[in-house]
Amino acid sequence: MRCVVFGSTGYIGGRLVPELLAAGHRVRAVARNPVKLAEVPWRDRVDVVRADVTDAAGVTAAMSGQDVVYYLVHSLTQRGFADIDREAARIVADAARRAGVSRIVYLGGIVPESGPLSAHLASRSEVGRILRDGPVPTVELRAAVILGSGSASFEMLRYLTENLPVMVTPRWARNRIQPIAVRDVLHYLVGAATAAGRINASFDIGGPEVLTYLDMLRRYAAVAGLRRRVILVVPVLTPWLSAQWVNLVTPVPRAIAVPLVESLVHEVVCRDHSVAEVIDDPEGGLTGYDRAIRLALARVRDADVPTRWSDATPGDPSEPMPLDPHWSGGSVYTDVRERRTGADPHALWDVVESIGGETGWYSFPLAWSLRGWIDRLGGGVGLRRGRRDPRTLRVGEALDWWRVEQVDRPRLLRLRAEMRLPGQAWLELSVRPDSDGGARYRQRAVFVPRGFAGHLYWKAVTPFHALVFGGMVRNITAAAERSATTGT
Repeated sequence: MRCVVFGSTGYIGGRLVPELLAAGHRVRAVARNPVKLAEVPWRDRVDVVRADVTDAAGVTAAMSGQDVVYYLVHSLTQRGFADIDREAARIVADAARRAGVSRIVYLGGIVPESGPLSAHLASRSEVGRILRDGPVPTVELRAAVILGSGSASFEMLRYLTENLPVMVTPRWARNRIQPIAVRDVLHYLVGAATAAGRINASFDIGGPEVLTYLDMLRRYAAVAGLRRRVILVVPVLTPWLSAQWVNLVTPVPRAIAVPLVESLVHEVVCRDHSVAEVIDDPEGGLTGYDRAIRLALARVRDADVPTRWSDATPGDPSEPMPLDPHWSGGSVYTDVRERRTGADPHALWDVVESIGGETGWYSFPLAWSLRGWIDRLGGGVGLRRGRRDPRTLRVGEALDWWRVEQVDRPRLLRLRAEMRLPGQAWLELSVRPDSDGGARYRQRAVFVPRGFAGHLYWKAVTPFHALVFGGMVRNITAAAERSATTGT
């Protein structure tokens, strides 16, 4: 089968592509910013196409010559996401007809049997309905909580349990949920490509167990080897308040925590298992909750997390990037520091590319931590997103409160700030060989203020630059010299 995947840079899409390839399918990966796919392991085995799902001409061109369309796109973190997703679904349905594809496969969410839907669930359900009502048969798979390394649901569960030996939870934590392992979601998605017959229907997919969120917290603690958690259930925590707490305690920012928590307010349990009538269950059966957690934790421990929720959020490079102080778009503030080191350029680059996450930022950890907490209190991403891999970076992925905008190995790393700021900020770390065999490290912070508040912000933080940015320059070069000496 010739399969085109919309959302190939997302959490599920980035894992689905290699599974489709392993099943013998030919794959076309669609992305708004194909640079994000430049360094994925399967890049040379797929056809990469640039397209935006709100551009009808681009969508039609991307579908040309394809058999199956995988639609794995949603605009959850954007303002007016329901309107955007509604229009995109209509464009995709019409383009599929014009391109002559035989099937659309869509991953949505389980719809509760009663009660008003959250804006998130209502939008996902509406997209599925638009696609099924369109001219091309659509297989809609509906999942509740997806458990896998790097998923937003797993990270929320993980950080709540590991950080809080005693926690207060709202009444809805007793609601029933049917979580599913990401490997089983991928199994059904791959199987949907070749399911026999003209299928135009929705199917609930879930794991073999129905649990409450309380059960999930306690069993996570047991699988992770933690002491039994003390959990108090109170009736006063609204979904909004719960989301603020999730924003503070976990890496999941408020913009994503709110719809996640609102979805948990409903009981999300499969109505039936009719999916097995069109797609066989995984060999050996569906993955149980405890095994799903063990598998996810093993990937985290081994730094083998192929995709993460934070890398799937919108993060295309901003334009224009002020490349020099004479940029014509307005005021630009810069902080430039440079230092020579006797370390080999490649050793210096290894230090640069491994920055952030558990390694830290090589200067004044308390200041970085405090700034991260201030950002989270304001609903920002903070520092907890960490990094996908401890040694290598890819364009488009999250790195603490930064987004990787350019990796020119072994010369330049450019990061764009995603913390809450009155302006836009970048950090460039560059390495170049020195004539005497060492290397020269150059570090440039760039800030483009927005309004008077932006100018005040830069003036306020400038006195700390010598401590923070100056410390980074000294410590990064020193780390490179130590690694050259010790061979680590």
